[in-house]
Amino acid sequence: MKLLYGVQGTGNGHISRARMMAQHFADKNVDVQFLFSGRDPEHYFDMDIFGDYQLRDGLTFATEKGSISAVKTLMQTKPFRFIRDVRKLDLGSYDAIVTDFEPVTAWAGRLQKKPVIGVGHQYAFGYPDVPQSGVDLRNRLIMKFFAPTQYRLGLHWDSFNANIAPPIINPDEIRQPCTTPPHIVVYLPFEDQQEVSDALAKFPQQKFIQYAPQLQREERGNISQRPTSLHDFKHDLCRAKGVICNAGFELISECLHMGIPALAKPVAGQSEQLGNAAALQQLDAATVMYDFSAAHIEKWLANIPKQNARHYPDVAAAICDWLLSGQWHDSTKLVSELWEQTGRPVDAIAATG
Repeated sequence: MKLLYGVQGTGNGHISRARMMAQHFADKNVDVQFLFSGRDPEHYFDMDIFGDYQLRDGLTFATEKGSISAVKTLMQTKPFRFIRDVRKLDLGSYDAIVTDFEPVTAWAGRLQKKPVIGVGHQYAFGYPDVPQSGVDLRNRLIMKFFAPTQYRLGLHWDSFNANIAPPIINPDEIRQPCTTPPHIVVYLPFEDQQEVSDALAKFPQQKFIQYAPQLQREERGNISQRPTSLHDFKHDLCRAKGVICNAGFELISECLHMGIPALAKPVAGQSEQLGNAAALQQLDAATVMYDFSAAHIEKWLANIPKQNARHYPDVAAAICDWLLSGQWHDSTKLVSELWEQTGRPVDAIAATG
């Protein structure tokens, strides 16, 4: 079986999931080609595992100071290039298309009548019991048509009475003893980084490690600023006292897996992150702040909640086997077995909500 695997490259979470999938595909000698879109080519990093991957412009949302910017989104959208990329993508040699909310591969597969399997967090939305605070009709249409699929497998922190799998994380990552002095990892790439630094500087007794793509490696009092990088970030995350981040899916999944407390700030106007924030509150899995402020950070630092590790299994390995089985129309057994490995079978989750 030869697969084309499309990955939304706007956020690092989609790429993190794809890294785990790529590892298992390689172990099984699967013929797979990766295609990424939604980010400038020079902003991708640590991509060796994907081999000779392809890049396209794709579609994405622009943000400004922690909110979706409709003006910037329209200015950077290139609809004619997107249509051209969809029409010119030759899928003749592929048996199936897998997409993690990547629109070029999804639409090309639909037009060329190839099986398209959606695997990702966005495909968990649409079930009635999945929290969707802030998701209006416009956002529902975006979720449905941005990267359309024939089959879908959603990922979430809970099954929410639906056929949804647990998150894809690296099960080998475990929480290490906190550093001395204990640090807080801060990853708020959609916020104004100067505002973030100014807020963190108000707590000189607390050590922070602030990551963002636009930062340089620099020490500023109680703040260590770092550009985004895979290995340094993972090292600091596993040894963190806590995490302050946006309400993206993958980083919080890693925190839940390892039992690291998180303070999450959803990007305003971003339906996925607003839904994530609602889910975190419903599950009592993290603290949520809907606007970024030093006051929220101060309150959280004063009493950081204890977070029990959820220990998610190797979901990527199981999904890899499921994809290769060709039984994409039925993921019930896959989902049930994965939740059983967490110690919370689907029936128990459905009963507790």
